[in-house]
Amino acid sequence: MPPLRTLTVALAAALASACSLIPDYQRPAAPVPASFPDATQAAAATPAADTIAWRDYFADERLREVIALALANNRDLRVAALNIERARAQYRIQRADLFPAIGASGSQTAQRLPGDLSSSGEADVARQYSATIGFAAYELDFFGRIRSLNAQALEIYLGTEEARRSAQISLVAEAASAWLILAADRERLALARSTYETRQKSYDLTRRSFEAGAVSALDLHQSQTLLESARADVARYRSFVAQDENALALVAGAPVPAELLPATLTDSVSALAELPAGVPSDVLARRPDILQAERALRAANASIGAARAAFFPSISLTAAAGTASSTLGGLFDGGSGTWSFMPQIRIPIFEAGRLQASLDVAEVQRDINVAQYEKAIQSAFREVADALAEHATLAEQLDARRRLVEATAAGFRLSEARYKGGVDSYLGLLDAQRSLYGAELDLIGVRLSEAANRVALYKVLGGGWR
Repeated sequence: MPPLRTLTVALAAALASACSLIPDYQRPAAPVPASFPDATQAAAATPAADTIAWRDYFADERLREVIALALANNRDLRVAALNIERARAQYRIQRADLFPAIGASGSQTAQRLPGDLSSSGEADVARQYSATIGFAAYELDFFGRIRSLNAQALEIYLGTEEARRSAQISLVAEAASAWLILAADRERLALARSTYETRQKSYDLTRRSFEAGAVSALDLHQSQTLLESARADVARYRSFVAQDENALALVAGAPVPAELLPATLTDSVSALAELPAGVPSDVLARRPDILQAERALRAANASIGAARAAFFPSISLTAAAGTASSTLGGLFDGGSGTWSFMPQIRIPIFEAGRLQASLDVAEVQRDINVAQYEKAIQSAFREVADALAEHATLAEQLDARRRLVEATAAGFRLSEARYKGGVDSYLGLLDAQRSLYGAELDLIGVRLSEAANRVALYKVLGGGWR
């Protein structure tokens, strides 16, 4: 069909010469210092966090299996993946507007004319059959309106990809944190049970001594006080462990096998002791949530091009070619060919300010996204700085807590010996027991903070998501 081939060539030439009114994109300058505080600067020789796969970072095999279980079953991550599929489909819908929608159609028209309207003076039924192929209302994108909308849809789709990466990194960190909290509470429960058993033996001994008249009723009641306190701690930590297991199962999206649950808090959570801080443009700009905010900014920038193009004339084409006949059998006879070509141009003259308002909305939205992008960088900078600041002091805290446990353990042994020798009162021994138990609990808490800080550093520095 020569008319359609000619029209196709014309369309290709028109699209090739079309212009774009999208403003030139420039990434906003990061509104944060050029580097993290020197006091919290980590070793620069260590690989960047976003290049380290989570399987290479986390050392404990059980923890790796739990993270893999969460990545396979977590519903939030599944929703993020489905959002990508939806955005991809929406992008394909928008992209289809760049091309004419060609379709085939067939029709029959029947009309009865009364005798007084017929040239023969008798009633007559006129019939017409047609079969055509063509397109309707295809817009020539001279000023880039459709391509701007297509660019906007593409950026939204790419933004959902970054959202999924961010969700996956957050899920890895959340699963690791839940696993570590369970480990710490299990260790606290074991300590509470051990303390309860020790205090039970001490109470039984004190009760027998009381019955023999060797100690006072005050000593017996003080021993019972410590015993009941330890029993309450056992019940409390048993509840915490059950809740931690439920939380871990929720993050994992499925029940976690018993062999993957930690017995105690491990000291080898990560394979790498240090992660580099870098500079914001080198680290923060690669975080998926920052990239997602930038994609939203690019999408808003593209929408300005569409709003600008609305000020210019729009040209649409409707064309069809086929065959027509008064009889069904004559549709494909010689000389039955037919074609139609209907170009249409629309020039905006008076819109009561609607077009300018649409452009203002697009520009304001772009400014909003700029502010959101800058706020995302500022928030990320603070997260990294806080994690590094905590990291800088945790080693000292951990060493101090360990020394404190050693000192209180030595003090307890000395107090016990003095009490058995009749030099010190039972109250001094009870105070030593309480101090040792509290110091051991505090040590578990600091060890959990140190392990959780490694997880937090991996997350805030944009840890590898693969």
